[in-house]
Amino acid sequence: MTKSMKNWDVIIAGGGIIGLSLSIELHKRGAKVLVVERGEPGREASSAAGGMLVDCGVETSPALQPLATASAQMYPEFVHEVETESGMKVDLRDQGTILFPAIERIQNRPEFSATSLPFATRSEIEPALAESTRAAYFLKERSVDPRALTAAVVKAAKHRGVDFSSGDPATAVNFAGGRVTGLTTTKTTFGAAKVINCAGAWAGQIPPQQFPTRPVKGQMLCLAASSRTLLKHVIRAPEAYLIPRSDGRIVVGTTVEEAGFDKRTDVGTIQHLHRAAVEVVPELRNAKILEDWAGLRPGTPDDLPILGETATPGYYVAAGHFRDGILLAPITAKVMADLVAGVDCSYDLVPFSPARFASVALSSTRQ
Repeated sequence: MTKSMKNWDVIIAGGGIIGLSLSIELHKRGAKVLVVERGEPGREASSAAGGMLVDCGVETSPALQPLATASAQMYPEFVHEVETESGMKVDLRDQGTILFPAIERIQNRPEFSATSLPFATRSEIEPALAESTRAAYFLKERSVDPRALTAAVVKAAKHRGVDFSSGDPATAVNFAGGRVTGLTTTKTTFGAAKVINCAGAWAGQIPPQQFPTRPVKGQMLCLAASSRTLLKHVIRAPEAYLIPRSDGRIVVGTTVEEAGFDKRTDVGTIQHLHRAAVEVVPELRNAKILEDWAGLRPGTPDDLPILGETATPGYYVAAGHFRDGILLAPITAKVMADLVAGVDCSYDLVPFSPARFASVALSSTRQ
């Protein structure tokens, strides 16, 4: 007697913050969900991120701005639900950001508006900052600890009853009769009428359809501050950004490197980031480097995510979030769950359609 294959309503390929958040949203709407992750859920780009919830007009693509703003507004409720269901804290901070933007960015975005901070004001609210005559602005932004967040979202998803397959990469999306039938991994085959590719930098490696995602390496380090109150705000400057955690750690980043799937850190690069942090906050000169790491952001040719249903009924993609995966998790979960459920989406997803790369995928298959 042949053992029947277990089936789900939706299979999500990729257990990063995007796939995890979407799994919870789909489960809340009554779907039976399986998350298939090549490694450990939440341990790739999501846990390597800085956690700045950036929806600033001078740093966000105009096409992405509506989603970025909506997702930033959703974050307090999103975190509250995750913390309640997981019993874990994720260190969501709302002290805001002090931004030292590159002047050309302001010139290129004349609609940019934020509270200007003269030197006297910035030295009062953030005394540890180095003296500087350059323009600074205050932004009402939040930040979150991505490692704590992804761990909590994994636990919340499991608490809700989302199923997981870990340490087993997806190798192909299965079709029959022009529709999705499931997902094959290195070890087995899972059945479902709908599959969502949330595999980040690896999204293009799941045949038969190709997406032009690629890994974009970012090196970072974490410093032990002299006190928990040394830095209150997130600081973003052209040379580095500094993200304080509530326990006194300060995350410093980052690089943007085309280095394939290489996640090794470089001593010289880490030292350069440390020096850049000291330029912004001199008291970090003697701060101990607790750790350094590199993550692989999922990039696309136009630096915009890929969101939507593919040309094959039942096959969807939510990948390529580049530097905005943590920020866009709540809104991505909502719009993709709407699409899967056949509910009208209240946001314009045309700029993010998988179809915009159809010619790219076709040309690559001919090489």
